[in-house]
Amino acid sequence: MDLEIKGHVAVVTGGGRGLGEEICLALGEEGCKVVVWDRDDAALQVAQRIRDKGGEAIGIAADVTKVPQVKSSIAQVLERYGSIEILINCAGFSRDAPVTEMTDQQWLDVVDVNLNAPFYVTREVVPVMLKNKYGRIVNMSSRARNGDNFKSNYSAAKAGVVGFTMALAIELGKSGITVNAVAPGFCETERTRGLPYFKDLKSRALALTPTDRLGNERDIADGMLYLVGKRSGYISGEVLQIAGGRWR
Repeated sequence: MDLEIKGHVAVVTGGGRGLGEEICLALGEEGCKVVVWDRDDAALQVAQRIRDKGGEAIGIAADVTKVPQVKSSIAQVLERYGSIEILINCAGFSRDAPVTEMTDQQWLDVVDVNLNAPFYVTREVVPVMLKNKYGRIVNMSSRARNGDNFKSNYSAAKAGVVGFTMALAIELGKSGITVNAVAPGFCETERTRGLPYFKDLKSRALALTPTDRLGNERDIADGMLYLVGKRSGYISGEVLQIAGGRWR
């Protein structure tokens, strides 16, 4: 299926590693002009990989939780390309702990990256999409939005992402801009494999997942691609859960 996004400018936060990296590579394969945005030089490396494959991409190393850096980054994109058709808010991380042991900083850091940052970035991009009367915004939520062990900060932030998504879908519905969310289940990635309790998480996930395997980065990227395509214009305010049928 032709997604009709060749030449579209796609901004992906958290694009330097993990799920974000795979999404950037997939967009590059579709012929998008990919803006790989991460907190460090990993963004530049992924952008180079896309260019090595014949695609067009730039890397931006900036902190999505710092409003001045967000403003300057979007200004940089617009100076280079003049437009933004696709925004994927993918930056995120977790700092798990029982609620009785969770520090203020663990709570604030997770909410800042997973919930505040999508607001900061989206606020800068929406005026461009309104001017063009077209846009595709996809926010990264999680199956954990429904709750999970030792993830009160992460679950709260990811549930907030869903509310943010649905509110924007209503607000922007008449403007040609769609806003959706993707909610991955537990995926086997480089980051999750490095967790000290990965084996326990994997065992629990497999026991609760009807498809009897963990997800991977490409599973999420493939679901994301349809939501950013032109043909998805009647889909807005939805949460696409990609978790192999797992709901708890």
